[in-house]
Amino acid sequence: MDHDGSRVTLRPLTGEDEDEFVKLVLDSAELHHPWMSLPATPERFRAFLAGFDPASSESLLVCLRDSGAAAGMINIKEIIRGRYQGATISYAAFAPSAGRGYLTEGMRLALRHAFEDLRLHRLEANIQPANHASLRLVARAGFRKEGYSPDYLFIDGAWRDHERWAITAPSAGFVPHSSMPIH
Repeated sequence: MDHDGSRVTLRPLTGEDEDEFVKLVLDSAELHHPWMSLPATPERFRAFLAGFDPASSESLLVCLRDSGAAAGMINIKEIIRGRYQGATISYAAFAPSAGRGYLTEGMRLALRHAFEDLRLHRLEANIQPANHASLRLVARAGFRKEGYSPDYLFIDGAWRDHERWAITAPSAGFVPHSSMPIH
């Protein structure tokens, strides 16, 4: 996908990524716990990938431009068309390259993709309140906190509270589409 001078690019996650992805998930288990659980076996990876319906979701790898190595991932899921034109967004950095700003750059590219290519109007991120790195990422990207959802998602064996953050195309600096497709 197009870039804006960033050190990363986005590309769709495919079955060919299985070995690299599973290894990165295993190497990143401590970084992701207790915030999320990603597929750490080939079987779970294949099931994870099969869960992305092209009409309503995408899984994108954030790849280093110079080497092509995966630095993280961004998922755009639960795309709703019609009057809403929105989706949820989730993301994860991979430990070998975490803390270097690659996911921040990838998020900027994902926002451009969501608002320009997918013609969405709104994206929502749901984040556990103690996940400070994730909260800083969405704040840097321009999301605003909209609320708090007790017992929102079942993660790591328990129902976890989440903060709801959102961004719209106009608030992110994208021109709103005057006529939205109604699917």
